[in-house]
Amino acid sequence: MGRRPRRDLLAGLTVAIVALPLALGFGISSGLGAAAGLATAVVAGAIAALFGGSALQVSGPTGAMTVVLVPIMAQHGASGVLAVGVLAGLLLLALALARAGRYMALVPAPVVEGFTLGIACVIGLQQVPAALGVAIPQGEKVTEVAWKAVLDFTAHPNGWAPAIAAGVAALMLAGARWRPTVPFSLIAVAAATIAAGLTGLDVARIGQLPAGLPAPSLAFLDPATLGTLIAPAVAVAALAALESLLSAAVADGMSVNHQHDPDRELFGQGLANLAAPLFGGVPATGAIARTAVNVRSGAQSRLAALAHAAILAVIVFTAADLVAKIPLAALAGVLLATAIRMVQVGSVTAMLRSTRRDAVVLVLTAIATLALDLVQAVIFGLLVAGALALRAIARNVRLEAVPLRPDLPGDHTEEEHALLAEHIVAYRLDGPLFFAAAHRFLLQLSKVADVSVVILRMSRVTTIDASGALVLADAIERLQRRGVTVYVSGIRDGHHQPLHALGAIARLDAAGHVFATTPQAIAAARDYLHRTGILTIDDATPTPAADDLQPAREP
Repeated sequence: MGRRPRRDLLAGLTVAIVALPLALGFGISSGLGAAAGLATAVVAGAIAALFGGSALQVSGPTGAMTVVLVPIMAQHGASGVLAVGVLAGLLLLALALARAGRYMALVPAPVVEGFTLGIACVIGLQQVPAALGVAIPQGEKVTEVAWKAVLDFTAHPNGWAPAIAAGVAALMLAGARWRPTVPFSLIAVAAATIAAGLTGLDVARIGQLPAGLPAPSLAFLDPATLGTLIAPAVAVAALAALESLLSAAVADGMSVNHQHDPDRELFGQGLANLAAPLFGGVPATGAIARTAVNVRSGAQSRLAALAHAAILAVIVFTAADLVAKIPLAALAGVLLATAIRMVQVGSVTAMLRSTRRDAVVLVLTAIATLALDLVQAVIFGLLVAGALALRAIARNVRLEAVPLRPDLPGDHTEEEHALLAEHIVAYRLDGPLFFAAAHRFLLQLSKVADVSVVILRMSRVTTIDASGALVLADAIERLQRRGVTVYVSGIRDGHHQPLHALGAIARLDAAGHVFATTPQAIAAARDYLHRTGILTIDDATPTPAADDLQPAREP
């Protein structure tokens, strides 16, 4: 399992100490209770450690998943959440078999940062009722629930719960700066529990927990309701894939020689989510915070994550009575501090300052995470990022008039060259000619006037799609209707197919107006002007530019 098992065992112990209050808190926040959080950490944590694609990943209940589960719990109940977990597990296995893990690299960094920022805000808002010591109000949006909790607290204030939550959060945040390796979350929760017990404070507690894991069961599955759970399952599976692969990538970045297998990671998470609901657990993902603790604690193999799950299992079986006495406000403080620590202020600030496009994507994704569900927020962020990227690429497309060279070979005077240049204009297309840039290209080319011949130099067109080919055909047709003869030069080998298939250059090719190089096109244009009597002087072929001497080739 590892060359230095002692380090892995110590890392597993450290992660278990950090994970215990988080598992309890996220289980409660999901609506299924603390026992569900512990079952998830034990079962999903062990299975993902064995079968996942990262040797350093630690899996379990997470705040991001809790955000998705709350509305599912409100609409479908506990059995619905468990069924969604099983369906999500099957979807993750399908993604693994389809080798979809590699597409995680396509998610832009501003989307990830905005997503993380939005999740941190949602997790913080979710803790407001417990931190204020009031019952969780009814409501679909987390902002609405938090505001109602504040109003309830104002009507019936109780200062002990806010004091406990604030004290736990402050100790965690201060301790993380002072001694990052010390598990201050457990110390803070233990101190709050002891203080509340000794003073007899009237605060809500976790309550009775089962002394062990329940027997595996599929009694929660109701075939009649599975159809209504497909959409929530897709959301849960998408979030599990996104967060798990992101966490595995973070582990790779923190280690020296480790590299995760994204498809195997999806497979392990699929098995974990299939198994956890059988024991009453909620859907699980790779946990970035716990994975980071694991790596910083010296983990070198899967043994560390397995040890973390085993230690939590021992706690479930031996310390259920002690865990039951923990104040809910203390766990709220842990999750508030966790939400604050999720936000890397330096990284967010740097990205906001990098480019206006990155700032817009980050901010809109964060807002969407608060206003929509998490998967919709990621999709929205990807759409915004993609649209802005296409806009930036489209701006790089240039249509540039290239003057004919004055140093023509032969005995031509400047007057003769000026006459030739008066009737022939060459345009160089530079960049991708695709749907996002095609309209602007058409507008520019349509303004060409008062010439007899237009030569379109296409050796620098990097890509062309159907929209670009159709717009090119339209531009050529407009020029021809105005009596302008069009020649094309330098078409790359890979671009002939779309241009011919959509009829963009079929007529030009049949008329002999398509050439491999620009000098050939200029010579043909000069001969045409002589044949038609537009020019009566004996002109020679202009000296070509250096980039026109050879036929265009694919880069």
